[in-house]
Amino acid sequence: MLRFATSPTGDMHIDTLRVAILNHIIAQQRKENFIIRIEDTDKERNIEGKDTEIMQILEKFALRHESVFHQSEHLHMHQTLAIRLLEEGKAFVCTCTTEKSESDHIYSGQCFDVDKSEHAKLKESGTPFVIRIKKPNENIVYHDLIRGDVTSTSDEVDSFVILGSDGIPTYNFASACDDMISGVDFIFQGEVQCLNTAKQLHIRTQLGYEAETNYAHLPMLLNTEDDDTSTVKWLFAKGFMPDAIINYLIVLTNPKAPKEIFTLPEAIEWFELENIPKLAVEFDVEKLRYMNREHLKRMDDKQISSLFGFADADVGKLVKLYLEEVSTINELALKIRPIFAPKVFDGEWKEQMKLLQKIIMDAPMINDFNTFQNYLMQASGLDGDNLVKPLRLLLTGAEHGPELSEIYPLIKSYLLEVAS
Repeated sequence: MLRFATSPTGDMHIDTLRVAILNHIIAQQRKENFIIRIEDTDKERNIEGKDTEIMQILEKFALRHESVFHQSEHLHMHQTLAIRLLEEGKAFVCTCTTEKSESDHIYSGQCFDVDKSEHAKLKESGTPFVIRIKKPNENIVYHDLIRGDVTSTSDEVDSFVILGSDGIPTYNFASACDDMISGVDFIFQGEVQCLNTAKQLHIRTQLGYEAETNYAHLPMLLNTEDDDTSTVKWLFAKGFMPDAIINYLIVLTNPKAPKEIFTLPEAIEWFELENIPKLAVEFDVEKLRYMNREHLKRMDDKQISSLFGFADADVGKLVKLYLEEVSTINELALKIRPIFAPKVFDGEWKEQMKLLQKIIMDAPMINDFNTFQNYLMQASGLDGDNLVKPLRLLLTGAEHGPELSEIYPLIKSYLLEVAS
């Protein structure tokens, strides 16, 4: 069983998506279930609607999963398990702070020897308290399938909070409990979680959970741009395709891919954990632009035309002409939409454009571009730049672009609309 766990506290980051993709791949390869966990116990930081947005993103990338649940659904179980540790002397009540934080500071140990009987008294008196798990007596060591053996010292793990003063479990306690409850036995996540993994292992051990679990921590994805460019929402807003994003993130993670351009089902066939580099990798938007262009080129002509409101293979071929110049759906839209939009008759060539428009509106259907151009030349008396430049503006709404001889056969059935 594998899981993808994320919180509804902001826009999904690119590296978070990468973790989701790789969990999906491993689950498919191992023919195991893949579940989604929405970690929503931090009510103050949750943003309404972000849980729905997470699921919509996963759907766009076709990351199939067997089930999804919100961590808050298991609140009672989390609380029960925390009290069990307290009753067994493996955790203790602490009044040193009212904060629910798993602080970076080493715990002072002031309340370490407080008897569990104080729990009922504190509840009755209304005195704020938290529950801390007792620090391990030895270092926590686990094997990571990417990093090798990882050691966290007893002091690093420390006596951390597992249940806050508001009765809400902390991140590590809720995560450890939910992995146990769900039967997750392969945890694949970012390397920033290494110390958290040690803490969660300590929790599981203290709760008596003995099932074997595999761990793999993915090296960081570095982004030299600002925070906005590190989100999936930004990629979609710029016009990048899900297939291209998946392709690029997998190539970053598995540089020994047998080919450069591929789909998710293809990657499932050959992806290997052993080929993941141990060092951080850098996000390169120019490389993603290249892959996006290649995926657009591979699309069915009729399908790509649907991105612009058509169901016409000729329009798809027209779109692909512009892939020599641009790389994203947004950039293509800036090229394609002016072709079918009403033209602006102003500037240096406005009179010639008006003349050519009138001739085209009255002209018969002409299949061949050279014949079409000669017809316009004879009917208008224009030639050279006086013909070609206003004709390009009339047919494309732009001064530059692919050869008109390539464009015309693909728009001739829309000619009256295009030249309007």
